[in-house]
Amino acid sequence: MVVPEDASRFTNMGTEAHRRLTGFSAIGVFFVFGATMAAYAAVTLLKPGTVLDGLWVLNPAAHSRLATLGKLPGLEFALLSIFLGAASVGWFRRRYWGWLLGTSIVAVNAAGDLVNLIAGEHVKGAIGVAIAGLLLFYLNRSTVRNYFLRR
Repeated sequence: MVVPEDASRFTNMGTEAHRRLTGFSAIGVFFVFGATMAAYAAVTLLKPGTVLDGLWVLNPAAHSRLATLGKLPGLEFALLSIFLGAASVGWFRRRYWGWLLGTSIVAVNAAGDLVNLIAGEHVKGAIGVAIAGLLLFYLNRSTVRNYFLRR
């Protein structure tokens, strides 16, 4: 019996090529959580004074700084929520653009943390840079990137 060259892809069904990548779900859930929190911030900044404002008790300094800037931060958080939501959809569907968008969002966040570090917020900036750096290291591993290319 002659087997076509590309028939080997069918013999490996259920093996390593089709198993979920370690950390895959955690990163996707991270994007969903980020989209949810950004949407929450957007709603509470665009429509202040509701019962939803109660969660800002966890970071009242940030809330007071953002609230003094008017509606712009609320719109920016809404935009961030849309981008994170799109990244999570692309991520869970294993689309290359989902990997690219998610990686870009983490890179922009790392840059912001680096600015915080340089501006004197040493602990907050260093922790942010470390976490974002680890995420970027993971996201840019060839096994992760290739996971989005072979489907």
